[in-house]
Amino acid sequence: MATWDSVQYLRFATERSRPARDLMARVPLEAPRVVYDLGCGAGNITRLLAERWPGAEVIGVDSAPEMLAKAQAGESGAIQWQEADLRTWRPARPAELFFSNAALQWLDDHASVFPHLAGLLAPGAVLAVQMPRNQREPSHALMRETIENGPWAARLKPLMRPEPVAAPEAYYDWLSPVVLRLEVWETIYWQVLDGHNPVVEFTKGTALRPFLEALEGEERQAFLDTYAKRVLAAYPPRPDGRTLFPFRRLFIVATC
Repeated sequence: MATWDSVQYLRFATERSRPARDLMARVPLEAPRVVYDLGCGAGNITRLLAERWPGAEVIGVDSAPEMLAKAQAGESGAIQWQEADLRTWRPARPAELFFSNAALQWLDDHASVFPHLAGLLAPGAVLAVQMPRNQREPSHALMRETIENGPWAARLKPLMRPEPVAAPEAYYDWLSPVVLRLEVWETIYWQVLDGHNPVVEFTKGTALRPFLEALEGEERQAFLDTYAKRVLAAYPPRPDGRTLFPFRRLFIVATC
């Protein structure tokens, strides 16, 4: 089973939290009593949810024990944490809000997953989701190119998920028959990153992770070096030394 590196992931915590804050601002609930953060990871967004709705019972759910350990470290006990696979998980009690930031793209079969999650909510409750949809941009296209044209292709190609997030209209078609109100939109964030070749460091915390874990030693480094060279050419530093990394994200707010 693949593992998560919470330190690498949180290197870009500011960039990763901005879409979550934007999604939170669009949730049409004043004071939900029970809030679930689905795919809570290291818990940084879960804590934002607890701050946004201080009267709510907030539960972070994730399948990665190493991420939950990071989430629980230093936690006062105000937030509950639950290890579970979202493909089979069901809430222990009715909730007014399912919130998910950059997590559901790791699940397959969204045509079933999204109506299923909406079906777990009571009338008036909200499903709020944000997912990265950058798979056709150079950061991800070059990842696929590096995989397909290298000696590691046979091992890495089975791990590829070229379209983990569908087009916006697909989510409208899947959800509109089962919810009362539905908003779907996309935003491109022009992230300004510091450091040498920071786009590689960004993807190492997410999309690149499964492929690096499947390789070892010199081969792992050779794969990373090949990808890094291509990425640096696609995202060269600006005159001030910083790098612009446009990143597309898909948002869904469904009221049941």
